[in-house]
Amino acid sequence: MRVAILNWRDPWQRSAGGAEAFAHEVARGFVARGDTVDFLTSREPGQPRSELHEGIRWLRRGGRWTVYAGVFGRLIRARLRGPAYDFVIDCQNGIPFFSPLAVSRRRTGVAIVVHHVHDEQFATHFSRPLAALGRWLEGPAARQVYRRHTAVAVSESTITAMRTRLRWTGAIELIHNGVATEGFQRLSLPPALPLASASAPRLVAVGRLVRHKRLEHVLHLADDLAETWPGIEIHIIGRGPDESRIREAASRLHHADRVHIHGHLATQAKNHLLQSAWLHLSASQGEGWGLSVLEAAALGVPTVAYDVDGLRDAIRDGVTGWLVPPGDTLADTVSGVLKELDSDPERASEVKGACLAWAARFDWERTRNAMAQLAVRNSRAPGTRTIE
Repeated sequence: MRVAILNWRDPWQRSAGGAEAFAHEVARGFVARGDTVDFLTSREPGQPRSELHEGIRWLRRGGRWTVYAGVFGRLIRARLRGPAYDFVIDCQNGIPFFSPLAVSRRRTGVAIVVHHVHDEQFATHFSRPLAALGRWLEGPAARQVYRRHTAVAVSESTITAMRTRLRWTGAIELIHNGVATEGFQRLSLPPALPLASASAPRLVAVGRLVRHKRLEHVLHLADDLAETWPGIEIHIIGRGPDESRIREAASRLHHADRVHIHGHLATQAKNHLLQSAWLHLSASQGEGWGLSVLEAAALGVPTVAYDVDGLRDAIRDGVTGWLVPPGDTLADTVSGVLKELDSDPERASEVKGACLAWAARFDWERTRNAMAQLAVRNSRAPGTRTIE
């Protein structure tokens, strides 16, 4: 089977995040089955236009916005000149690629992957007219174009948002993210959370440095909790277009020396730092799932986050983490949680065990198999084999 995966970015680009991890893992799954996979995406300066890596052919065309025209043109070329694709996975990063308009309905199956609904986030990043255009493309336009094609959502929250906010009428299938465990097994994990013996809490936030992640809420904890927790450390791991603004905001804090912005870290270094945290934090406006939450849980580290789409799915409130209740601030909840865990080592150990058990329920092999099953059911390729 010939498969095309369409995604706004590839996993090595500066703004790559959970959506890129999902697309990459799915691509690897198809390659392992013996399928031919093209990954159509944008191109950052210095990246090759095409390369073969991990058995995947990476085809990069266009930049942040022109990638849509580049990918659309590639699909039309494959339809007219061949070889045509048997199945297309169209990953919607706010705006989809509208691939059903470029491929043959009789020859090529299509599925759209929706991580989360962006409607409210368009206003965070764009002017009012552009935000309105984005909402129309994500909602009415996509709903019409993909009405005969299966949509994949990565969380229950995403399904609810698609039905209520996008008024999606087509079929939606739930397929969760997995957890990347590369580098986890080599870590020497202590039998209990190192809270009682630590003199000051270390709080870590992992994610893309973009405006809707609202990392300034995390930065302000250095000042908000300074009196209660002298010596508190705030660590930010990740990269993205908002990095300069975040660094500037950190420099204006009274306790700027307690904030450490690391940028991108290799997996092993990231995991070692995250493992040493008392808590993992997310102040995001909304997620599809919250992949960093599960990666922290796989290290036994609970998360405190706002009660928003995706994060309320990835966190079992009071079990593997805590959701900020209405009317409370992030500082209120974090302070209460730190006191709770610091005063009760048994409770800390219980939370760690729950995190490890919760993360173990999610692995990429299940995700890959579910996507392969979906492709087999919807592919137009003759003789496509089933998955056992």
